[in-house]
Amino acid sequence: MRYFDYLSHEKKQAIFYSLPNAFQRDSEKELLAYALGALLYMPVTREGIAEEIISAKHTGLISMVLCLEDAIGDHEIHRAEEKLYHHLQALHLAVKEKKMDAAKLPLIFVRVRSVEQMEKIMMMAGEVFYLITGFVFPKFSQHNGEAYFQQLKKLNHKLQIHLYGMPILEAPEIIYKECRLETLGAIKKVLHQYKDLVLNIRIGATDFSGLFGIRRSYDLRIYDIAVIRDCIGDIVNFFCRAEEGYVVSGPVWEYFSKADRVLKPQLRQSPFEDTYGAKGIKIRAQMLDKYLDGLIHEVLLDKANGLTGKTIIHPSHIIPVQALQVVSHEEYTDACSILSNNNGELGVVKSQYANKMNEIKPHIHWAKKIILKSRIYGVFHERKNFTNLLT
Repeated sequence: MRYFDYLSHEKKQAIFYSLPNAFQRDSEKELLAYALGALLYMPVTREGIAEEIISAKHTGLISMVLCLEDAIGDHEIHRAEEKLYHHLQALHLAVKEKKMDAAKLPLIFVRVRSVEQMEKIMMMAGEVFYLITGFVFPKFSQHNGEAYFQQLKKLNHKLQIHLYGMPILEAPEIIYKECRLETLGAIKKVLHQYKDLVLNIRIGATDFSGLFGIRRSYDLRIYDIAVIRDCIGDIVNFFCRAEEGYVVSGPVWEYFSKADRVLKPQLRQSPFEDTYGAKGIKIRAQMLDKYLDGLIHEVLLDKANGLTGKTIIHPSHIIPVQALQVVSHEEYTDACSILSNNNGELGVVKSQYANKMNEIKPHIHWAKKIILKSRIYGVFHERKNFTNLLT
């Protein structure tokens, strides 16, 4: 699969200085961890999931989660497990009958309720288990984490496959201040034992908010909620250090339709007019109707805080989130300059854009991440940006 492959060759050439590279579920873990982009959650009981994947209904869909946990009522568990099997079986038949290429299937993860459910699902899946890239572990903590990864390791050995685990940090002891640092330290010890199986760390901001009776409005970003912002800062501190090698993703944005605004829209008009002319005003208005300006602002804050990709709950979020992952021409040239001068001869070099100084040692880890992301999401031409990918 490849990001933005739905674009024509001509449009890609016009937008990208460097095109995104192809990757697949068995690509190296370092690359795959950054490649999830907009991770779409769907309740597994939803009808027509397989048909939507086969028909490529959701433009740009690269990764998704079939949820058996919070999105499913307690009385629906058995039916949900059966629906999961039926979805996977339908995809398997489509691949077998050459209605779709297995290499173009999105990365599919299953969010389970328990360790026991993991084994049950894999036994039910039978020959179609190859369609799954991994599991999402909810309410992850030092108390249940070892069991989740032990079960994952057991399944990988038994079935001779390589499935990944993605822990969601959303348990109360992570956000409660009196025990947060001790808990994060204990979780880190668990993850270190199974580092080769940890693809990505997710943040459950909705569950965190619920513990305090908080729900942010469409006018606010998750970083405006002080108690959540502080917790995200500590998670980044523990897991995004250069020497750790973990990838942490941005928390879910939950709004997708118009409501009455209190604050001003947060998308400037000029970038849209510069890209699309008079038509750009209409495109911007459509994005404001869906509150995508809030999503865009939050993704920019995610990136500024060291997070990569985002959990989403609506297909309209796919393209904006993924467009914002593309590396800018300025970022790319700065990163290349930093890496090419990493020989000890210079401590600092002037940016090609003549607007900053690039310090080699402090920015080396940033530069490596930028080059890795450029392989996945591509690099914009100079004077191109995310607005060029919105239609």
